[in-house]
Amino acid sequence: MTRQHISESRPGMTLTSDMGKAPAAQNALFRIFSTARGIRLVIKRSTRTLIVLLFTLLVLSGCTNTRERAVDALEADKASIAGFDEIRAYRYSPRNEALAKHHDWMVKTPSASKNVLMLSGGGGSGAFSVGVLAGWTATNKRPHFDGVTGVSTGALIAPYAFLGTAYDKTLVHLFTSGIAHELVAFNGPFGVFGSSLLKSGPLKRYVERSITPDVLIKIAAEHRNGRRLFVLTTNLDTQRGVIWNMGAIAASGNPDALELFRDIIVASASVPGVFPPVMIQATSNGRQFQELHSDGGSTSQILTPPLLVENALFSEGHAQKKINLYVIVNNALIPEFNVTPNRAVSSLGRAYSTFLKSQAQSELAALYNYARRTGANFNVASIEVQIPYSMLNPLDRNYMQAVYRLGFEQTTSGALWKNKPAFPLKLLQPVAR
Repeated sequence: MTRQHISESRPGMTLTSDMGKAPAAQNALFRIFSTARGIRLVIKRSTRTLIVLLFTLLVLSGCTNTRERAVDALEADKASIAGFDEIRAYRYSPRNEALAKHHDWMVKTPSASKNVLMLSGGGGSGAFSVGVLAGWTATNKRPHFDGVTGVSTGALIAPYAFLGTAYDKTLVHLFTSGIAHELVAFNGPFGVFGSSLLKSGPLKRYVERSITPDVLIKIAAEHRNGRRLFVLTTNLDTQRGVIWNMGAIAASGNPDALELFRDIIVASASVPGVFPPVMIQATSNGRQFQELHSDGGSTSQILTPPLLVENALFSEGHAQKKINLYVIVNNALIPEFNVTPNRAVSSLGRAYSTFLKSQAQSELAALYNYARRTGANFNVASIEVQIPYSMLNPLDRNYMQAVYRLGFEQTTSGALWKNKPAFPLKLLQPVAR
């Protein structure tokens, strides 16, 4: 019998049934609304708790900075490293012209020509430089460099490039064996509220394994022979690039030389936000304080021979000596097409990559113009093919091995060096790894 028939023949039955169901329905609705209110209350309390927690983390991250810092720009500008002589210079400082004639800064090698190697930043792409150096050695045409400069990942390579071909195998191991992937150690979900996303320990241990007391002794010996090694960091407090005379530090005889040397290398390679900046003890007018140093690539991708004031870097009689400039750019200077997801992290990463590319292009153009004006030989090498990589995994072993092979093969085939900067648009598909 249908509901309609029941309603017509026995209307009382329907009324009674509906009356019986009403309290049950009310109870069910009451339970639903009560549960909903409970959920909203939990969410509200959880949100308040999260806000309080995040605020506390921000406050604590600010309160952890208990070390003394420079009080103003004047104090910071006059700061030096206690126990060391003239071991550093700010870029574009008016004092640099006089410093250029300092015996620890002038190149004093007896060679008829001067060879200067410049290694740029580039993260895992630093394996490209390693491939170039190894390939250069294989051709038996690798020069003996009178000066070497390094920025960021180039700072990790520069000491070994400075010491020569005997350290090629060590560099190849460091940049192609997968050991670099050990540097990726996350600080946890709240690392963004601290000093960095990644922990500093792995990078410090990486540098400690690379820069041993024996390596420091050998760099000191080469410095005394008139060769020069320079590394760039960025002083985040002053927003200025700092050029460090690494050979002078090694040859100083100061018991803290090894620690300072390592700290500078770590600082130069510490990409802001990814690795924490490095505190370096400084002194100004008798007061000690800490300076905050980070990636040299923040101020320059390429550290051109410092204090190049009409070749003032080089010793007397430089006008008769030929200068050969070699720049290895651990990056692709060509535009690289890639569809960028419309998300914050992807957009920021892509924009930062574009900025570094443009920065390197401008610096190469300036160096090229300098070379033309002074008669120096200009040589540049960069990654000229698009090799796929993930910004979320920049130290991927397969990628680093691919750029290493590219550098090695281009060098041994004689297709590496260009005598002027060029950034052509190549409408090609990415090269498979």
